[in-house]
This record gives sequence, structure tokens and C-alpha cells, in this order.
Amino acid sequence: QVQLVESGGGLVQAGDSLGLSCTASGRTLSNYAMGWFRQAPGKEREFVAAIRRSGAMTYYADSVKGRFTISRDNVKNTVYLQINSLKPEDAAVYYCAAAPIWSGSYDRTYRYDYWGPGTQVTVSS
Repeated sequence: QVQLVESGGGLVQAGDSLGLSCTASGRTLSNYAMGWFRQAPGKEREFVAAIRRSGAMTYYADSVKGRFTISRDNVKNTVYLQINSLKPEDAAVYYCAAAPIWSGSYDRTYRYDYWGPGTQVTVSS
């Protein structure tokens, strides 16, 4: 079993950049495809980005393409989400998640077995 902990959230202004991290313990992160999701108050959890185990392939929700970058460092057991040009609608709790098996349904929450507790991102306009 792998334990995930997100960090890096906070209060930022619209237009700013923010870097989130997700550090794993318990098992080697390289065994897992990783995803980032977010959930705003009153809304369902939505897919943001995913990265395959090697890091060679990345995938993004249309709403964040060009502004968000997912990456990973399997040596450090950490996955990152760089967020640029933040918008008020990016405000949410951001979660990282691990999937032991890669699937074409990487944007679905049910594909991920392990989740972190989340980190809050608040954007002021």
C-alpha cells in the first residue's frame, strides 16, 4: 500500500503560479501511474492531469492545458503539478492519486486506488 501526501497549496492571486507536490511512502512510486484531481465546494471531483509510470506520457483536462504541467521524480518518490496563470476557477482542494494499472480511463476517479488528503488552493481575484 502506498501513502500519499500533497503539499504546496495556499492563497495566491489570479495570474500567479503555484507548485504542488505529492510525496509517496510505503512503496516505490514508479510502480504507479499518477493523477491529479481537484474538487471545488459543491462540485464533483474532477480530473486535472495524469502521468504514466515512466513519465514519458502526460495527459490533461482541456480546461488546464497549456497552464498546468504534471511531472514526476521516481527517485524522490514525488509527483509535481505546476500551475501557471491561476484563475479564480482553479480554486479547489487538489488531490493526487495512484493507480497500479494504467488505463485509458485515467480521468476517472475509480481507476485510482490510493489518494492523498488533499491540499487547498485558494485564488483571489
